[in-house]
Amino acid sequence: MNTALASWLLLPVYIWQGIGIRRRIERMLPPTGPSHGVSGSEAAPAANAIRLLVLGDSSAAGVGVDRIEEGLAARLAERMHALTGRTVVWRAVGSNSAVSADVRDLIVPNIARDAFTHILLSVGTNDVKNFHSTRRFKRGFGGLLYALRARWPDARIVWSPPVDMLRVPALPRGLAHVLSLRERMLARLGKRLCLERGVVPATTLPRVEPAGFSRDGFHASAAGAAYAAGHLAPYVLGNNPAPS
Repeated sequence: MNTALASWLLLPVYIWQGIGIRRRIERMLPPTGPSHGVSGSEAAPAANAIRLLVLGDSSAAGVGVDRIEEGLAARLAERMHALTGRTVVWRAVGSNSAVSADVRDLIVPNIARDAFTHILLSVGTNDVKNFHSTRRFKRGFGGLLYALRARWPDARIVWSPPVDMLRVPALPRGLAHVLSLRERMLARLGKRLCLERGVVPATTLPRVEPAGFSRDGFHASAAGAAYAAGHLAPYVLGNNPAPS
């Protein structure tokens, strides 16, 4: 049985358990603090600085940690600085519950045309969670990749795909299984779209432990954000080849 058909046959499980978890799960807000910063010497020449944009959904916004300095963008900037010795000027732009089309239509057009050299795109989890079809994801995510390429043609753009849903503590086993089927389906399509449109797809986080999740059991904790940053930094810097 193919993945798409299997997931649709399990739709009643998705609806029943999804309603229950929406009632129970804590709705966390983005962390406090400015959504931009510098890792390294602020006196470094501007021409040598890495200018990093972390863009997308609640993961990009840092939801799950208490301070923005503990979130993915700041941790990724720290890791990139440690690996290169270069100053990293970073900015995080994300929105809770954003799907690919939201980022394309509502977020990207409102970001100033700063000269970002590196962009990490963290999106897709809500497309999976909302049971978006492959056709809808292709329009939203594919259009988003085009929009990023048009706006920042010289930047290195990396996509961080959704986490393995079977590892998410907040999800009941049945719901996790259904979403895992959807995640694998959209991840395959997303990887292909990236390779077609000049974007580097990173691999899914290879090991996710319960300590990597915040108190809601869904978003990354400070430890999880640091782990994700360590995994993603080589892709963003170009030290890891795109997966074949």
